[in-house]
Amino acid sequence: MAAKKIGSRIGSRTLKKEISELLREKRFDNAVEGIRRYPHRQVIGPLFSFFFGNDIVFWRAISAMGIVVSEMADSGAVESARVVIRRMMWQLNDESGGIGWGCPEAMGDITARNRRLAEEYHRILISYVMTDGNFLEHPILQRGLLWGIGRLAHARSGLVEYAAPYITPFLASADSFHRGLAAWALTPIADAPTKALIKPLADDNASLTIYLDGNIVDCTVADLADKAL
Repeated sequence: MAAKKIGSRIGSRTLKKEISELLREKRFDNAVEGIRRYPHRQVIGPLFSFFFGNDIVFWRAISAMGIVVSEMADSGAVESARVVIRRMMWQLNDESGGIGWGCPEAMGDITARNRRLAEEYHRILISYVMTDGNFLEHPILQRGLLWGIGRLAHARSGLVEYAAPYITPFLASADSFHRGLAAWALTPIADAPTKALIKPLADDNASLTIYLDGNIVDCTVADLADKAL
């Protein structure tokens, strides 16, 4: 039986507190069911408010945003879903005055979950890694971007095969997160020349964390490179 929907008469502080508690549930599927009890549009703002840090609450907020926006699009509110994505695009724009924390990850998760939105927005997501596009220069934001592209690549590799040449420079980054996440993002789309660029990382024991299958995983660059080869 579907969870009973909660009406819109709830204060923003109360809602944010309840969403926070849900994101900290032991089981994420329980959190998702709790979030689904609210109208889709009502939870967007609270979820954005957790787009900071790198803990499990942050990553669950990313996943929950992906689920909610995908379901918005599938339930006949595709324009509302587009508005959310455009909000993320604006936050990544220099003119916004913000940084856009979590937005590349959320765009990757949304497009991984929803084919229609993926077809509409995959080029925008990839443009953030293109030096002749909307290149994101912030090193920490680049980590999130590589994860977002990887999330989409692992779900819909055919849409992002052309992105490989723009990702490979990160394999030589001084940042272990860049190297590892680039190798992971390239895994579904790497051809022989790309694998040759990944191969030296098979001996790279620098550590990083990555969010995979609902868990924050400690690993090395070599662990991720091996899976790409």
